[in-house]
Amino acid sequence: MRRLLAAIIATLLFFTAIHVSAQDYNPIPVAMPSLLFAPDARAAAMGDVGAATMPDLYSQHWNPAKYPYITGNAGVSFSYTPWLNSLVNDIHLLYASGYWKPRSEAADAVSASLRYFTLGSIEVGDMNGEFWQTVSPHELALDVAYSRKLTESFSGSVTLRYLRADYSTGSDETTPGNAFAADIAGYNESYVTLGRSEMLLGLGFSFSNIGTKISYDGGNNNMFLPANMRIGASLGIPLNEQHTLSFSTDLNKLLVPTPQLQEDGETTEEAQARVDRYNSISSVAGIFRSFADAPGGIGEELKEVSWSLGMEYTYLNQFSLRTGYYNEDPYKGNRRYITFGAGFRTESFQVDAAYLISTAQSNPLDQTLRISLGFDLEGIRNLMR
Repeated sequence: MRRLLAAIIATLLFFTAIHVSAQDYNPIPVAMPSLLFAPDARAAAMGDVGAATMPDLYSQHWNPAKYPYITGNAGVSFSYTPWLNSLVNDIHLLYASGYWKPRSEAADAVSASLRYFTLGSIEVGDMNGEFWQTVSPHELALDVAYSRKLTESFSGSVTLRYLRADYSTGSDETTPGNAFAADIAGYNESYVTLGRSEMLLGLGFSFSNIGTKISYDGGNNNMFLPANMRIGASLGIPLNEQHTLSFSTDLNKLLVPTPQLQEDGETTEEAQARVDRYNSISSVAGIFRSFADAPGGIGEELKEVSWSLGMEYTYLNQFSLRTGYYNEDPYKGNRRYITFGAGFRTESFQVDAAYLISTAQSNPLDQTLRISLGFDLEGIRNLMR
């Protein structure tokens, strides 16, 4: 029963697989993959883009270096994402973030976020199949970031993160895992002239979850965190004083070594040696190996790069309509989906919603509505005066 529970948890956490030959299908396994899930509805509605989109309350996950360019000096946001909504009702991702600047025009900002992914309540039985206890597997991440303008058009940020994953079943086989990680990000915002129009160009990058490995069994086995490289671009086009259109794109690559495929005629001892070699790679060495270790060479390395496109239309800087597309290679996870969403904002608050439709295999977020709420603290103070 304990092993069955562990298998169920692993199945829920890892990205769903597709029906291709085992020889070709070679996704990269990581611990705590929920760290890669889009936590807010605005980015989720645009195909999970966020490295270079215009600064907003939700920038902490995507690129905290955007905060020095945000209007206002403080804000908080809350997001809710249901998981496997068509099957269960107690698996979800909760996310809260906030930022603070000494002044609206200040060159630096401090921000933080709390992420909590719960698998709900699971009843665990003993060897006889009788009720033993109820457990609540979950993942938690807490981070703090500092960002600052280094020039008039470029800013950088550093984030420190504490991670905890608890899949404990009350036995000695599983123990809570703890890890630490850091992010480095940059953002450039400038105006460019195309034709007769002056447009806002955003360029951004982030290296996230660079840290230690994590273990769920007291250190016997250690897994890689989902270290990730994200680069993106965004172009804001003012159609006139009332209407604005923006296009954004992101490229992502896991900075985790690729597992080596099983060879024909491989013995049990050789297979175990192959696995042991993979597990012995340090997290730092794994980052550098991740660019040139795919068994299929450069072709497979390119398959490990996922991409997304997003579009946002805004009216009077208050009403927004969004859509996007996310694409991951079929042999590296096959997450492919179309997204839609809308948003409304005032001086003091904003609400955003996103809806996902999978175009590939069954997706845990397929046909799921996500909601985010944001509050501009300076706007709220102005209303109370």
